[in-house]
Amino acid sequence: MDLFLQALSQALTPLAIAAIGLGALVGLIFGSIPGLTFTVALALALPITFSMDPVPAIGLLLGTYIGGMTGGSVSAILLGIPGTPSAAATVLDGHRMTKQGEASIALGTAVIVSVFGGIFSLVVMVVSVDLVSRLAIGFGPAEIFALVLFGMSTICGLCGDSLLKGLIAGVLGLMIMTIGIDSIEGVPRMTFGSINLLQGVNLLVAMIGLFAVPFVIEAFSEPRANPGGDTRVARVRAELPKFRLLIRHAWLMVRCSVLGTGIGAIPGTGGAIASFLAYDHAKRFSKKPEKFGEGSIEGVIAPETANNAVTGGTLIPLLSLGIPGDPATAIVLAGLMIHGINPGPALFMNHASEVYGIYIAVVLAYVWVLGLQLLGIRLFVHVLKIPRDMLAVAVLVLCAIGAYSIRNSAFDIYAMGVIGVLAYVLIAIRVPITPIILGMVLGPTLENEFRTAMMLSGGSPSIFLTSPTVLVFFAFALLVIGLQLKSELRLKKKPQEKNETSDA
Repeated sequence: MDLFLQALSQALTPLAIAAIGLGALVGLIFGSIPGLTFTVALALALPITFSMDPVPAIGLLLGTYIGGMTGGSVSAILLGIPGTPSAAATVLDGHRMTKQGEASIALGTAVIVSVFGGIFSLVVMVVSVDLVSRLAIGFGPAEIFALVLFGMSTICGLCGDSLLKGLIAGVLGLMIMTIGIDSIEGVPRMTFGSINLLQGVNLLVAMIGLFAVPFVIEAFSEPRANPGGDTRVARVRAELPKFRLLIRHAWLMVRCSVLGTGIGAIPGTGGAIASFLAYDHAKRFSKKPEKFGEGSIEGVIAPETANNAVTGGTLIPLLSLGIPGDPATAIVLAGLMIHGINPGPALFMNHASEVYGIYIAVVLAYVWVLGLQLLGIRLFVHVLKIPRDMLAVAVLVLCAIGAYSIRNSAFDIYAMGVIGVLAYVLIAIRVPITPIILGMVLGPTLENEFRTAMMLSGGSPSIFLTSPTVLVFFAFALLVIGLQLKSELRLKKKPQEKNETSDA
């Protein structure tokens, strides 16, 4: 109890509270601008922490991390352009709600469920950090491959009207991410002799192209009917979701929080995988699955709860084992070590007060994020009153800056444009974009873990048949594919039955 009170006194100092608030604000800004991710914000914030005490320093980094993870939903909902890969699934229904004049409802719901998911994962981390870390560390390359393959099977649920078109889109995503130097053998793939293609296609660059460029093309191709703004969305009001709405979907929030925490605890996965798995889970167990993709609030709740639950999940292996799950937590790990806090089994004995301080900092970060986002909704919705062509110019400039800043490469701007034009053509011929994103997000992990597992087994595929965890995920993947094929066949039979009854 004395250690907790000591941590409380450290975390509630004006400097610590201000540092966490500053980190949350910077994270929100960087997370909501496509290309300027919270990983970049963390890299910029790290040097600032050198002269600070441990708890305010780690609070600044955690505030930036949490604010960035939450901020990705802002541009995803308002513009249909995810600010971070974790917000890609939120676009599917969040932006559709914006077009229906419910942007503030979507934004308010997103931030509230994000805070719920984050706090839930923190509680899980506090009460079960040893157990969960042992389970997560038991995931080797074969288990991670099976998990990601199960994630890939959700493409079947995101195909829209045509399973074939969805599979084609998924393969396109996988092909795009194979461009460049092979990460294991170091040989060039699909570069066609181009030096620029050796660096590969960055995931964020591709995502900006897939979502932003079609938005810009559509904005310039539509006639400017109303100089005062888009009448379709100008009527939007700054209102928050009703408490009854949140209570009705509380069980969905809990399920997605558990899923996000579990995915986050496995190194090498992350928020994007968790959000797509949660979206597919919500769709399959929804009473109205046909509403998904048309502006369903469940399609916002599920991915936003899961991707923010990842924040607590990633801290489990980070604190207990010293293993960062993604680049963002690697920077947090650097911040811990700079201040003499070495994660591992002895952390809770040697730095108990600092650990309690980190727990309190996470709670404060979510309080800051909730306050900033709820206050900001009234400002965010005014973006929708800007004429679309003028908004498109601003989006294009920001996206070009974001694409360039990722690797300081002008080639990334050209890649963004080419992928964006391709996306516009695919949308025109009714090929879904979401499976492309899923293929790009999961493809590199799928390939690397498969090849690593095969190397560990000496080339024998038996490594995938000896682990119960692998077999369980394989069974889940087959079940998902089978259910989707059955659903598609049933949908095809309905029009035939209607035609037969009408002929009779």
